[in-house]
Amino acid sequence: MRVGALDVGEARIGLAVGEEGRPFAFGRGYLVRRTLEEDVAALLDFVRREGLGKLVVGLPLRTDLKESAQARRVLPLVEALRARGMEVELLDERFTTRLAQRRLADAPKRVRRDKGKLDEMAAVILLEGYLARGV
Repeated sequence: MRVGALDVGEARIGLAVGEEGRPFAFGRGYLVRRTLEEDVAALLDFVRREGLGKLVVGLPLRTDLKESAQARRVLPLVEALRARGMEVELLDERFTTRLAQRRLADAPKRVRRDKGKLDEMAAVILLEGYLARGV
């Protein structure tokens, strides 16, 4: 099954895709956040275009594993996607942005400055972690 990953931030949503049973994830850019309804419509279009059966969404927990303020902002999007029939799995994403920064450290300066590239890479890392579990 094809799986997508979302790194949901306040301004952008990083996108990645992969295939269960394979360890690789591929970035698909990012969406600029608008309203909840517009975000859901754009994400459902992404799901349709990519032929995805499931979405993995990063849930930013605090280091004590409690829900963060950002996690409370991610959950309405997740619930809206589920209400429209999308299978969504939440994964702890506490360190994906830091790992994405490390992966992009040697990229050209113009790439490092593009915050959307960071969101996209965080989605790739999130999905690679999910795929590595062999679920």
